[in-house]
Amino acid sequence: MIPDSLRQLLDATKGQREAEWQGRRVLLFNTAWGELAVSLQGAQVLHYLPFAPATGRAADARPAPGKEDGWLWVTPTPQALPGTIRGGIPVCWPWFADESPDGRGPMHGTARQAEWRLDGVDDEDEGVEVHLSPTASLDEQLTPRVMIHASAQRLHVELITEHRGETPVKLTAALHTYFAVAHVHQCRVEGLAGARYLDKRRDFSEAHQQGELGVRGPLDRIYESNRPVILDDDERRLRIAKQGSDSTVVWHPDSQLPGDTPAEAGLHFLCVEAACTRVDPVWLVPGAQHLLATTLTREDLAQ
Repeated sequence: MIPDSLRQLLDATKGQREAEWQGRRVLLFNTAWGELAVSLQGAQVLHYLPFAPATGRAADARPAPGKEDGWLWVTPTPQALPGTIRGGIPVCWPWFADESPDGRGPMHGTARQAEWRLDGVDDEDEGVEVHLSPTASLDEQLTPRVMIHASAQRLHVELITEHRGETPVKLTAALHTYFAVAHVHQCRVEGLAGARYLDKRRDFSEAHQQGELGVRGPLDRIYESNRPVILDDDERRLRIAKQGSDSTVVWHPDSQLPGDTPAEAGLHFLCVEAACTRVDPVWLVPGAQHLLATTLTREDLAQ
């Protein structure tokens, strides 16, 4: 589910191009395998829609009005610059939430607001691979890169952190994915049963998940789990796998929506995030690197 203005830009795209949306440079792909939109503010995937075989449409088909329009959700009223875009897959780096080393940094780190450059595109008939890096240094010792691979079978996003400094550094991060759902109260997350979690809404108190997870009110939990999960929605069942992460964050504010999200739009997303949090921070030594990745597939296509 994406804003109409972004939908119009994609409809006007044949192949690959760069355009401006909401004051930001965006990379657009509309090809035989599907669609992809990436903002160069934050290296943020905004939209992904495979055409075939995942949707069962002909390779050149386009979504009809009111029909499936992507696996990711973006608010119809994004903030103006220098604010960030709520939705898609924001890159939270080099810290998650409010866990900056000095306690004064921006929420979810510096990467989200930063400008990123396109380092390369490998565009083939079966998919595309996009490589991005920030235009300016975001940390004294750590350097991030993002790789996005999209095809008719899957969306795979990697956040690679390299340590080029001289002293060990603690890192937390997340790929803060906003999934589009028919109605947040009618979907569930499978695969977390029995997992320990920290409940941020209850001062990080500990509990264990009983059965499958449904959303019936505000939810902000860090699950200690590295297993793939299934997001079961009226429209589709998505398999969400990951690498380099022992935290799965599940978040929805219910009626307590942020100011950039209208009430009706707020019913149609759920965040399920691959993350490294206070549960599993990464200590990087000089010369080391860390890979955090998420892979999205239709369950019937998952290997």
